[in-house]
Amino acid sequence: MDQERSEISQLGEFGLINRISNNFKLTNTSSVVGIGDDAAVIDAGLDFMLVSTDMLVEGIHFDLSYSPIQHVGYKAVAVNVSDIAAMNGKAEQITVSIAISSRFSIEAIDALYQGIQSACTNYGVDLVGGDTTSSTSGLVISITAVGRVPKDKVVYRNGAKPNDILCVTGDLGAAFLGLQVLEREKQVFMEDPNMQPDLEKYEYLVGRLLKAEARTDIVSELLDAGVKPTSMIDLSDGLASDIFHVSRASGVGFRIYDDKIPIDTAAYETAIEFKLDPLTCALNGGEDYELMFTINKEDQEKIKNHPDIHFIGYAHERKDENVLVTKQGNIVPLRAQGWDHFRS
Repeated sequence: MDQERSEISQLGEFGLINRISNNFKLTNTSSVVGIGDDAAVIDAGLDFMLVSTDMLVEGIHFDLSYSPIQHVGYKAVAVNVSDIAAMNGKAEQITVSIAISSRFSIEAIDALYQGIQSACTNYGVDLVGGDTTSSTSGLVISITAVGRVPKDKVVYRNGAKPNDILCVTGDLGAAFLGLQVLEREKQVFMEDPNMQPDLEKYEYLVGRLLKAEARTDIVSELLDAGVKPTSMIDLSDGLASDIFHVSRASGVGFRIYDDKIPIDTAAYETAIEFKLDPLTCALNGGEDYELMFTINKEDQEKIKNHPDIHFIGYAHERKDENVLVTKQGNIVPLRAQGWDHFRS
């Protein structure tokens, strides 16, 4: 009798990760934290070594019909550096592995690595190795970032405590709306190749998607202010989804306020243009690569005037209660509707 087949979409990305991680236990004393945070943590003597791997697949994570290949290379580095920053550390080295099909020229690969080199220069990391192989379809990029953090400065997802203040950096939803713009312009072009896209109005949104930046500046500025977050994560899956990640890891719930969530004016106006709710875009869009972190209430005074850190809510003891409070005082349960690679 044939064994019943189970679809990966039944689990979703994070269910699959949990299923894999449950079968592996850490056995080396130097392995401090494995699967389940933004980066693995390895004891390296005086410091912790941080290791993060991310894979970008053509047709899933990027579309070369509107994503310049240099920007793909840059973003591939930035998303890994962001994971290291989310542990309160600094990336120092990367390895880059690519799979390429015959449709890519030498010049295209040169451009890809120009983007990678630009990111390495910007973030102060060294390219120290990697691998190349052929692909039967599109482009696949896998980058591993290695970083470092003093042992007393490392921040995990599991440190949030009741009454901690929840903070986010930058603004949210712009990358998702940049994607909507580019997908619309792609459809227009496919229907009429003589139509040229007019993206000037959407420059900020498109830039947020195509050339994501890791918020390494915030890590340095929190250190300078004498603030160590109690928990932290980078916002790749969408604010709501990432709140649930920290909630589960820390065993707390969160209450956030809709009028505190930062949305750029261009994102707000474009959401209305697309007949989308700007708040929903901010909560569930993903790919913002901002930092979300919690701090002790006593530390709020130290960063209250920071122009790019926003206090959006707080943690409480009811771990199964993650809610949004509207301007009218209504309490709405949060739903994790962010990016899932295996959603059918």
